[in-house]
Amino acid sequence: MNVTEINFDGLIGPSHNYAGLSLGNLASARNAGAVSQPRAAALQGIEKMRGNIRLGLKQGIFLPQWRPDGAWLTRLGTDVGAAEPHIRAAAMSASSMWAANAATVSPAADTQDGRTHLTVANLVTMAHRSHEWPQTLAQLRIAFSDERAFAVHDPVPPPFGDEGAANHMRLTERHDLPGVEVFVYGQSGGPFPARQHVEASKAVARIHGLDPAKALFVQQSEEAIAAGAFHNDVVAVANERVLFTHELAFADKARFYADLRAALPCVEIVEVPASAVSLSDAIKSYLFNAQLVTLPDGGMALILPTEAQDTPSVWTWLQQMVAGNGPIRRLVPVDVRQSMANGGGPACLRLRIVADPATIDPRFLVDEAKLDAIAGIVSNYWPESIAPDDLSDTRLIARIEQSWLALVDHLQLSGDLAP
Repeated sequence: MNVTEINFDGLIGPSHNYAGLSLGNLASARNAGAVSQPRAAALQGIEKMRGNIRLGLKQGIFLPQWRPDGAWLTRLGTDVGAAEPHIRAAAMSASSMWAANAATVSPAADTQDGRTHLTVANLVTMAHRSHEWPQTLAQLRIAFSDERAFAVHDPVPPPFGDEGAANHMRLTERHDLPGVEVFVYGQSGGPFPARQHVEASKAVARIHGLDPAKALFVQQSEEAIAAGAFHNDVVAVANERVLFTHELAFADKARFYADLRAALPCVEIVEVPASAVSLSDAIKSYLFNAQLVTLPDGGMALILPTEAQDTPSVWTWLQQMVAGNGPIRRLVPVDVRQSMANGGGPACLRLRIVADPATIDPRFLVDEAKLDAIAGIVSNYWPESIAPDDLSDTRLIARIEQSWLALVDHLQLSGDLAP
């Protein structure tokens, strides 16, 4: 088995727009009503994937979902033409591009039956995301259909909100060895909802067959949620033995750190002090919504948004960090500004899966040549811009549907993924 880390990025869909649907997501609220650029957004995401490949990393892709979601509208007793504007916008949302919310993943080394387990997230807290899981599940069941290697599970039932890998971290000495899985949940956040329920996290751990001694359930700080950290991956990220986190990320960090060190003695905790980088600056820059990855030479790199360079306190601290003798030695800024404007950074755009690439449906794995072809489809079909008032335009809807069909047909998935 050639077990390795594979980052599956969500391709930003042709209906990408700024409707401001996500309560607690400060960037989404700040840019509500702005004109989006779906074509530029998707091309930015493709360039991020291309950059990962050039770093020597394995790369996968998830497809945009069919929009508008007519089946969801039908269950609400309406259709895209008659729906109220906020319901229409929810049906047109391209938020499935944030693949970190697609599922929670436990690698085979951690599970009782020796298979990689994936539980699709229910995303029940936000209306515009609550209808994603059926199409997400369909893709997961195709990509990871080898039942000798994978088990793909239905979502945790409501009312227990589950937002997937954005609230889950795995730490281990090496990707192919057993690790410690950290499930981060919320309880309150002032004016904003806590989206990950502890009962959902516990259910996923049981369903995946994890060793209870190697599964930690940790509360996110109310202060972080109230500051706009709607998911844990806005204030913390982990890779192999390294936890990179803000000082104020967790409600009881002392206990969490102690439990983590007891479960994984080799862990290295890199904590950014609030005195150096405020929660506000960390969230504004999406410092922690970065991909912390192990490079082929064994060193670690932080793939982070260019907004981190634009935030003086953040960039100063990062420069000092990589100049030291710590585990993170390289910074790789990427431009995903279209995604950032809707509240999703580099880590939001990807689902990390540790597995043997040979066990995965090759249609969901990409190299540079495949990305070139996908970029060509995006350039030819994706709308150049969308204003919120455009969402009822039948010509735009037809173009969005045509874009999806062209992509799915090119990837030879049209027989497996029905609109």
